Amino acid sequence: MNLKNKKTTISDIAKALNLSPSAVSKALNQHPRISKSTREAVEEMAAKLQYEPNHLAAALRKGKSYLIGIIVPAIDINFFASVVKGIETIINQEGYNAIITQSDDLIDKEIRSVDALLNTQVDGIICSLANATTSYDHLEKVIQKGVSLVLFDRTAANREDISSVVIDDYQGAKEATEHLVAEGCRNILHLAGPGEILPYRLRAAGYKDVLKKHGIPVRTELIIESHLTQEDGSRCMLKALESLPQIDAVFASSDHAALGAMRVLAEKGIKIPNEVALVGFSNEGFGAFVEPSLSTVDQHGTQMGEWAAKLLLEQCKQKGKEMTPQKIVLPTDLIIRSSSKKRHYTKTNT
Repeated sequence: MNLKNKKTTISDIAKALNLSPSAVSKALNQHPRISKSTREAVEEMAAKLQYEPNHLAAALRKGKSYLIGIIVPAIDINFFASVVKGIETIINQEGYNAIITQSDDLIDKEIRSVDALLNTQVDGIICSLANATTSYDHLEKVIQKGVSLVLFDRTAANREDISSVVIDDYQGAKEATEHLVAEGCRNILHLAGPGEILPYRLRAAGYKDVLKKHGIPVRTELIIESHLTQEDGSRCMLKALESLPQIDAVFASSDHAALGAMRVLAEKGIKIPNEVALVGFSNEGFGAFVEPSLSTVDQHGTQMGEWAAKLLLEQCKQKGKEMTPQKIVLPTDLIIRSSSKKRHYTKTNT
């Protein structure tokens, strides 16, 4: 037998020992009706032939794979990495393992990930939707197949039938904007995300409502939408400075966009925070180490992942039973660092 080219099967062990495949299977599973000598002979031959049991097939015979699929837009973003960490912490405790895929914020790749996970017979899927996702046929496929589903952070609009875990994006944006106003800022640029994506829409609403509260005009030219990459932040900041030189603060809906804006301000010799104060969103790891350190809104990714996992595991346990979808809304925390402290501010975090 060429072990390099052929995977050993139960039939191979049975043939070598002149036993039936059923007897070999029972021996490998410690069946009480199989004698000790036969079990030992089977185990010895299995080791000799380098037999590897198909745990997935065995699990599927029992109706569970103990695999959970996770789809994130980008695994190299600290927020999503921390969510995955939280998910794995919870599901591993219950004997589940994760299959992690990333959509790169592309709807086609997200759909392919869903299909691949369904073909792998996962027990459930935890997903944060791509920026480009506006149609949910692939999510409907998951539901129709009876596979548990939980969305987090970026969820499906008007789909209250799908359980989700989100943060209070509106309140987080309000606190960030209130802080900038308290620092004396009045011409606050908002680097916004795509308006069709609910979290970004809520952040923009929080920004606008604070301005209205303080009698500051909401100016459309001070709201620039993008996909909030570092490159987008640089491009949008450069564009804004060309036409709006009076800008005295920036509230970005992502730390990556804030970092891009920060680099442009530095290149232009504009002092942060004295001339332009800056607040980001998501508390990426680099924020505490850039100069000046970046004020931001903490999304508590690990906690979000833990809650998403708990919701999903509950669905898995109650499979086949009617369950009311749940929506968990987690609070945010404003972390004030050097990039936004134009003057003393009493609510200070480290």
